[in-house]
Amino acid sequence: MRIGELRQRTGVSQRLLRYYEEQDLIHPARRPSGYREYDDSAVATVLHIRNLLAAGLSTATIAELLPCMDTDGARLVADCPELLVDLNHERDRLTAAIGELETARPTLDAVIATASPETERAAADMLRANWIARSSGAKRTRTQWSVTTR
Repeated sequence: MRIGELRQRTGVSQRLLRYYEEQDLIHPARRPSGYREYDDSAVATVLHIRNLLAAGLSTATIAELLPCMDTDGARLVADCPELLVDLNHERDRLTAAIGELETARPTLDAVIATASPETERAAADMLRANWIARSSGAKRTRTQWSVTTR
């Protein structure tokens, strides 16, 4: 299949598919015309890449891990001990990052709680205006927010 069909079947943009190729995550054949040619297994590979990215792994880490993975239907299966070591390391890294975020949230909540009613109303107006601007395709800069809210 060509890149357009892979895009349709995976929901991943052509630009991102080319990036995955650059990162050595997928390996299309090349036609004499230069067009990329993907086999059916590329669909599952791209979906696995998306899942691993969503789990917080980098493309560099995924490139190292994919050769040690097998599939069981739609499920990825760890196929070598090195993979388990790397996955445990990534899980520990994610756990630490989640802990840091959970620690940061009460700090943000405390700062937000100090806002005066006027500031809360202005923020609500800004959020409403931002929603309207986004739905109309317009964008505002931070400077425009400052000018608008004063």
